[in-house]
Amino acid sequence: MSKVIVEANSEEEMIEAGQRLGESLEPGSVLALCGQLGAGKTHFSKGLVSGIGASEPVTSPTFSLINEYRSGRFPIFHFDFYRIDEREELPSIGWDGYLDEEGVVIVEWADKFPELLPPETVWYKIQILESGAHQVSRR
Repeated sequence: MSKVIVEANSEEEMIEAGQRLGESLEPGSVLALCGQLGAGKTHFSKGLVSGIGASEPVTSPTFSLINEYRSGRFPIFHFDFYRIDEREELPSIGWDGYLDEEGVVIVEWADKFPELLPPETVWYKIQILESGAHQVSRR
């Protein structure tokens, strides 16, 4: 059962929604963001990072696979599984080590390898509605 947490009509509203959530996160949180290309996963992530208090500019980790933000209340590890084809590739980027860190892990395209995420992962579905609004639902 999904619960809608926000419908955003702009990039700014999507960032604000992420920021509100980010303000309440604690170290050890793992967030899985799922949704089609352009749904708003990275904008939501920008807000999450801002809500934790990090000041670095947030970009999609599509090509780097992981971005680290360490200037906030605790570190944030922002993954993007979009370009990863095999689950065996994740150990080479230190996946397990990041899960052991005292920070927050955000994973875009997490549904590619759901079995690799810990049971306490909080799953979010981000989609574009027919109206053009972006909707974030918590699973």
